[in-house]
Amino acid sequence: MMSDIATISTFTGPISTVVRRLAEKWSRQQATPEKSQQILLNTLSVSFVNFYLESMGFETDLEASDSWNPVQQTLMDVADLLIKNLGKLECRPVLENADFVYVPPEVQSNRIGYVAVQISESLQSAKLLGFIKEISIENLPINQLQPLENFLNYLESLELQATKCKTQNLGLFTSQDVVNLKRWFENIFESGWETIESIFITEQAWQFRSAESGFKNSVERAKLVDFGIKANRSSVGIVVKVSHEKNNFDDMKIVVDLHPTNGQEYLPSSLHVMILDEEEIAVMEAKAKNDNKKISLEFNAAVGDNFSVKIALGDISVIENFVI
Repeated sequence: MMSDIATISTFTGPISTVVRRLAEKWSRQQATPEKSQQILLNTLSVSFVNFYLESMGFETDLEASDSWNPVQQTLMDVADLLIKNLGKLECRPVLENADFVYVPPEVQSNRIGYVAVQISESLQSAKLLGFIKEISIENLPINQLQPLENFLNYLESLELQATKCKTQNLGLFTSQDVVNLKRWFENIFESGWETIESIFITEQAWQFRSAESGFKNSVERAKLVDFGIKANRSSVGIVVKVSHEKNNFDDMKIVVDLHPTNGQEYLPSSLHVMILDEEEIAVMEAKAKNDNKKISLEFNAAVGDNFSVKIALGDISVIENFVI
C-alpha cells in the first residue's frame, strides 16, 4: 500500500478551494463567531486527513461521519472521519505555533485514534503533525504525538486485525446460520438471500436462469458476496438453485452459479469456488480464467445432506453452509 513509510514524519499539502468554500459556507450558518471558527477548522481538518488517507489507499466515508452532518456539527465539537471497516478517526485542528491539541471530552471515546492537523493562517494549506491512539485529557501537548509512520503502521495493523476477525467471525457465523434449502420451497429464506432481480439489478434476470430440464419444481435465490477492503471491494453474485422431481423431495438437484457484479463483464481472474462435503473436503471446484462470465457447478444431494460453498479471492475466502 505504501513505500518508504519510515521516512514519513509529517505531511504538508494544499487545501482545495472547493473544500475551503464548503467549510466557509457551513461556518457562516452558525450563531456565534466561536462556533463558526470551530466548524471552519474542523471541516478543513477532516477534509485534509481524508485526502491524505485516500492517497495512501485507505477507504473512507465522509458522508457517514458526524463532522460532515450539519446538524451534528452544530450540536458537538466533532471532527471525526469514518474509515471503512476500521472505525472513526478524530482529526483535531491546531493553529500555527500552537503547543497543545484540544480534544473535547465528547470525542475522547469511540475513536480508533486522534490526528493533529495544523491549519495555516491563510487556510491555504495544512500539515499532519502526528497521532495518538487514546487520550483522556483535553489539552494534549503536541510533543507527545507519535510520528506519521507509526500512524500508517497502526492503521495497517487494524486492517489486518479486521480482516482476520471478519474471516473468523464469518466462519462462526455461517456455521450457525446454515441455509436450509428445503425450506426455500415453503418461501422461507435466510437473511441476505434475495430474488435474482434484486441482486442483479442492472442485468436482465433471464441471463441468470438455466433450464431445469426434468425438474419442474425448483426455487432459486441470489446473494451478493463482498470480499472487503483488502480485495478492493471486489464482489461476485452467487445464485443457488435447488429442484426436485414432482412429489419426490428425497433427491435434490443443486446448481451453484457465480456471476460478475457491479457492471463487470467477467469474474475476477483469481476467483476459486469449491463445494465442500460435511468433512470440509472439496468434492468439486472451479477457477475463473480471464474471460469467465460465469462459473456453474451442478450436483445431486439427498434430504439431510450438508454441504458448503467456499468462494476464495486471493487469500480472502467466504463460506456459505447449506443443509437439504
